[in-house]
Amino acid sequence: MTKADIVNEITKNTGIDKQTVLTAVEAFMETIKDSLSREENVYLRGFGSFVVKKRAQKTARNISKNVTIIIPEHNIPSFKPSKTFMEMIKK
Repeated sequence: MTKADIVNEITKNTGIDKQTVLTAVEAFMETIKDSLSREENVYLRGFGSFVVKKRAQKTARNISKNVTIIIPEHNIPSFKPSKTFMEMIKK
């Protein structure tokens, strides 16, 4: 499902015009991205959590050049579904 599909589904279910729904969906995604960029987790009860995970510094190899490189510590976004969401998907 794409963002356009989500907008169409919400429009069909609520009767709200597409442009308003698209603006709301984009604002929702932007708010989550802004929160995660500030290292603030987002918790949506009954749906799941968008969290920031820290990856430790590690040593890796570039096998094409046969060189060891250091990958610095960095943050990655992650989504953890809620228990009720997981139970719904399993059925």
